Amino acid sequence: MNLFISNKTKKYAFLTAVIMLFTFTGFALLQAREMIDTMPEYKSETIKLPEPVQGSNTSIEEALLKRRSIRSYKDSSLTLAEVSQLLWAAQGITSPRGLRTAPSAGAIYPLEVYVVAGNVDDLPDGVYRYNPYKHELVRVAEGDKRTELCNAALGQTSVRNAAAVIVFSAVYERTTIKYGDRGIQYVYMETGHAAQNVFLQTVPLNLRTVVIGAFYGDKVKKVLKMSDREHPLYIMPVGRIK
Repeated sequence: MNLFISNKTKKYAFLTAVIMLFTFTGFALLQAREMIDTMPEYKSETIKLPEPVQGSNTSIEEALLKRRSIRSYKDSSLTLAEVSQLLWAAQGITSPRGLRTAPSAGAIYPLEVYVVAGNVDDLPDGVYRYNPYKHELVRVAEGDKRTELCNAALGQTSVRNAAAVIVFSAVYERTTIKYGDRGIQYVYMETGHAAQNVFLQTVPLNLRTVVIGAFYGDKVKKVLKMSDREHPLYIMPVGRIK
């Protein structure tokens, strides 16, 4: 009888210890995630974007057929509605649960999206960070930064000549805190998903883009005033078809 009670007590003690360990670990991960997710607060202008359109006369098959990497564009402005649509395609919220247009390992969403505006109607030239939760832009730098970004991208003229440039960055720790070093691979995959969404969205808008991966990361971070935790991954100039 005493042996039975002793074993039962040990069993409950072990289960209690396991529960406490998981609770503590979960709390620690949550705290770390909150700390990592906190992006710099810019005391600057916010611009509410037009609501994205969720239908068009272009089928997904046609968008796939016509998707091309184009580096030369008309000297013509984009509308704010077009920029809104592209950003929504990249990382827009599509569910009350906060799910987005592009898949993410563990629904963690490590990506940040910026717009370098130089020729967009109703949008002052500058650098803006996209806030998908409010579907708005937060200005982080004033003035046309396309030439500076072009220089950071090894002088690729499509960056300077585009009406606007979309830049993807990532905070790796958002994903690696759950998946370890392999999480970095998941971040790269996710960037590709988001970039393809932008590619496909350009088709019904009669716009074109290209993905650029050749650039000096430290210089891109400086131009866009990224936080120390962010890593620039993709540059996508956008313009009208010549």
